[in-house]
Amino acid sequence: MAALSERKIAIVRTLVESAPDKVVGSLRQALAETSDESALGGVKRLVEVEVYERNLRNTVLQPIAPMCVGAGDDPHKLTFPSRVLSLVWRGVRAMDDAEDITVVRDAAEHDTPAHVVTAAEDRLTVLAAAGVRAREQKDFRAAAEICDQARPGGADQLAACLEIAPIVRRATQKLPEWLAHPGGETAAGARVAYRDAVTADDDAGPRFFEMLSAQMAHPWMVLRVISAVMDKPTERYLGDSEMAGFGEGLLADIDAALATIAGLKADAGPQAGRSAAKLAELVVQQIMEIETCVDLQREHGWGHRVHKQRASLAGVVEGRLREAEKATMDALPVQPPRNPRIRRQVPRLGVAPDRRLVDRAVTLLSFSDELRSTANYGGFSSARNKMVERLGEYVDHYVDEVLDLIRTDEVEDVGIASAYLEHAALLDQLICGGKAGELIRRRAHAALHPDGS
Repeated sequence: MAALSERKIAIVRTLVESAPDKVVGSLRQALAETSDESALGGVKRLVEVEVYERNLRNTVLQPIAPMCVGAGDDPHKLTFPSRVLSLVWRGVRAMDDAEDITVVRDAAEHDTPAHVVTAAEDRLTVLAAAGVRAREQKDFRAAAEICDQARPGGADQLAACLEIAPIVRRATQKLPEWLAHPGGETAAGARVAYRDAVTADDDAGPRFFEMLSAQMAHPWMVLRVISAVMDKPTERYLGDSEMAGFGEGLLADIDAALATIAGLKADAGPQAGRSAAKLAELVVQQIMEIETCVDLQREHGWGHRVHKQRASLAGVVEGRLREAEKATMDALPVQPPRNPRIRRQVPRLGVAPDRRLVDRAVTLLSFSDELRSTANYGGFSSARNKMVERLGEYVDHYVDEVLDLIRTDEVEDVGIASAYLEHAALLDQLICGGKAGELIRRRAHAALHPDGS
């Protein structure tokens, strides 16, 4: 097949340059096995060049790169439109008379000292800041205009972020240590970085922490750095400062997560159940984080709100656990025995299992199963342990009764009994873990095939 024409390649280049990073990465993977001589060989080379260029761009503009997402109008955190990153990079390339981009690009090949590369990257971000403020170069002007459209003063915010980018770049390199070992020398390092930022610009404090949080897998953990800088402030001191938004934002995130957990529907499926449990784990971590980083008073303010959130989490989780218990019993129904002398309930095997009831139980038990490691810290360990104990006994009794009915040939439809045993194995695995489900299946096979077949 003939290679694509230059005109078509130009069209593809325009599409690739405007595509999000994830799309370009997926396209690169899809073309990985493509031969250079094939019709798509030119597209493959184009994509590889684009990936390389984006990696270079993201390295140089690292301090602001993760902040360029979506429309850039998030009301809860400082962001810029995603298009800004490519526009700023084009502006930098057009204005880089000192060829600092070449220094960064050739660093690995020439074994350039790290401090030389970092200095080049810093000069490029300072150049970008000046370009955005001046708005003379067309790409910088376009970036400034769409930032202003996204939020009032957006261009000034972008330029201000670029101006302290060298400080944030150095701080980002130390973030893992600051987060893993807060206090002592790491706290001193965080304070020095913060002081450098506010020395460069009196109003740079919140912006410095916004930029750091954007570099984190869990942005709310920036509260740990703020606590180090402010020496574990009281909630009143932090609440009255310009950094109050970080604490308020975390508390709002916890409220939103609690609402999501409370809204878990049993018909949503096991993945939804596990996602809700992971959200509960996240809430526990976030509550512990704010309790560790801020000196709270339980009687009022943030401390009172955190106390209510912890109680709300326990209440919401316990409610889901009660639902799980009821759903399991509905999925494995019992009925009064025909013999009035027998008081205990016996399995109802007259009708086939209701798949919807089983699925509801699986969803809620998946939620419970995912909570194993969180329950102790979340304040609902006792409730979960009691539920597991009660349901474990219920399923054990249910399985014993069904197996007895099979062995004594009192089952009208062996296929229905076998289906209930399989469902019991599935549910018991989620309840007790380990090899609980496998044990039930072995016992069922032995009862259904007494001849060993």
